[in-house]
Amino acid sequence: MGYSKILRRLREGKTNYKKRSSMLMGRRDFVTVYISNENTMVQIHRPEMGGDKVLASAHSRSLISKGWKGSRKNIPAAYLTGYLAGKKALGHDSTEAIMYSGTRRYTDRMAAALKGVRDAGMKMPADDGAFPPDTRINGEHLKIKNDISQFKAQIDGGAI
Repeated sequence: MGYSKILRRLREGKTNYKKRSSMLMGRRDFVTVYISNENTMVQIHRPEMGGDKVLASAHSRSLISKGWKGSRKNIPAAYLTGYLAGKKALGHDSTEAIMYSGTRRYTDRMAAALKGVRDAGMKMPADDGAFPPDTRINGEHLKIKNDISQFKAQIDGGAI
């Protein structure tokens, strides 16, 4: 019985190579969403031979400077972070992308970030039923409420 080497990122549970190879075959830009214990980060990548190039990145910490109150990892914060990343990506001539979740489970917060990227003007192959309802995106279920339309106007106004 011989030894078969297992790739390090597969062994650590960081990369699903079957999902990644099928995603790279399309040669389209892709969106990744990472939700930590305190923040949300959305990045838009372009696959290249030397490695993936990050076209645009947005972090929920940037919402604080715009007057955000409350959690930075909830559904409205994920939506606005995705919206900000989508606006930045449009400035780098990226008009369409697909969602790549890797080994992470697809959640409502990921869906909200994806809807934010889509509402920013990028084309995304997703059904409207896959997104959380507008009442959740607007944060009507939260104790600390923020006006989502005001933050979108700040992002659209060039305060990126």
